Amino acid sequence: VQLVESGGGSVEVGGSLKLSCTASGYTYTSYCMAWFRQAPGKERERVVVIGSDGTTLHGDSVKGRFAISYVSDNRTLYLQMNSLKSEDTAMYYCAARWGIDCPPEKERYTYWAQGTQVTVS
Repeated sequence: VQLVESGGGSVEVGGSLKLSCTASGYTYTSYCMAWFRQAPGKERERVVVIGSDGTTLHGDSVKGRFAISYVSDNRTLYLQMNSLKSEDTAMYYCAARWGIDCPPEKERYTYWAQGTQVTVS
């Protein structure tokens, strides 16, 4: 299984960015896909997840600003980030695990993309 991210960059406070993560090499029908982020000196934290049933769960810090979606036709996970704040600056990672659970612990995700930098200033 491979996850390949794109879409990071620099943006002003209040701006928007959209991240993409394309998955390949799997045939599972039950999965959880997630976006994590890690700021310098901080732990990697789960930002938002989407299960194979379409259920989403957003972290408190991004509710109302970030939206996750998954297009099964092209196996691409998206993260639309609006009203960006300086504290959203971090390396963002796409991750996946098989099964119906979407746990918060990064250790429970099996597959990871390479990460993409988001800088808000």
